[in-house]
Amino acid sequence: MPGPKDLDPSTSPRALLGAELRHARENAGLSQRELGEPLFVSASFIGQLESGTRRMLPDIARRIDEILGTNGFFERNCKAANKSKYPDHFAEALEAETLATKIQQYVPGMIPGLLQTEAYARALFRAYRPTGPEETIDELTAARLARTRILDDPTEPMLWTVLDEAGIRRPVGNALVMAENLCHIAALARRRRIILQVLPFSAGAIAAIGGGIKLMHFPDAPPLAYIDGVGTGQLLDDPATVARHELTYDLLRANALPPEASLALIESTAEDYAHGDQQP
Repeated sequence: MPGPKDLDPSTSPRALLGAELRHARENAGLSQRELGEPLFVSASFIGQLESGTRRMLPDIARRIDEILGTNGFFERNCKAANKSKYPDHFAEALEAETLATKIQQYVPGMIPGLLQTEAYARALFRAYRPTGPEETIDELTAARLARTRILDDPTEPMLWTVLDEAGIRRPVGNALVMAENLCHIAALARRRRIILQVLPFSAGAIAAIGGGIKLMHFPDAPPLAYIDGVGTGQLLDDPATVARHELTYDLLRANALPPEASLALIESTAEDYAHGDQQP
C-alpha cells in the first residue's frame, strides 16, 4: 500500500502526523489497543500519538510503518515532527505542556519556569552555564520566556502551582530580581490567573523531597506526569503511575499554606527583598 505524501514541517507536523496515524490505523482495521500490543505500548499511548500530545520516536515509527504497511512514511516524518531546541527528555514534556488544559506543578528550591521573569531566568541560566557565551544565555532565556506565553490566555491552561518556600527564600540574581519575580507571581494570583500555594519549611518531611512533579491534563487524552531532576526527566503515561504522582501532589497541596496565606507570604517576602531585609 503506498504511503501518504510526506508532511510539510511548516504546518503543525505533530498534529498532522497524529492525524495520519489515526487514518492509517483505522484503514488497517486496528483499534488503538491492537496497534499498541506489538509495539509494547498502551492504547492510551497510541491515543496520545494520534492527538499530538506525545512525540513519535524513530524506533516506534519504524515499527508502525512495518505493521501498517506505510512504506517508511512515519519514520521519515517523525524527524520533522520532533524538531526541538530542547533536550529530548524535556522537549516532549514542553510540547505536551502547550496542549494541556490543566497543569499542576511543584518544583523544589526554585521558582518554576512558567512563573519566571526574564531577569530571574537569565540569572538561573548563568548559574547553570557559568562559562557559557552570552549568546547561549540569551537563547536559553528567550526560550524560557516563550514558554511563559501560555499564560497570556486569560483562562487556559489552568495552572495550580505549589511553590517551595526554599524557592522564594533562595536569592537568584539579586534582591531586586527576586522582588520583581515575586511581584509578578503575586500579580498572576491576584488576577485569578493561577492558583498559588506555598509549601512552608514548617511542613517538614514531604512526599516529593528531591524531585519536581508536573501533572498535565488534556481534553482528548489521558493525563501525563513529568518527573524531573538535574539534567534528567521522564514523561509518564501509565495510569497507575500517574495516579500515584497525583496522590503525591495532593499530599503536597494538603501540607501547603492556603492560597490567601500563600499570597500574603509571597508579597511580604517581595517587600523584604525590595527593602533589603530578606536574608539568604
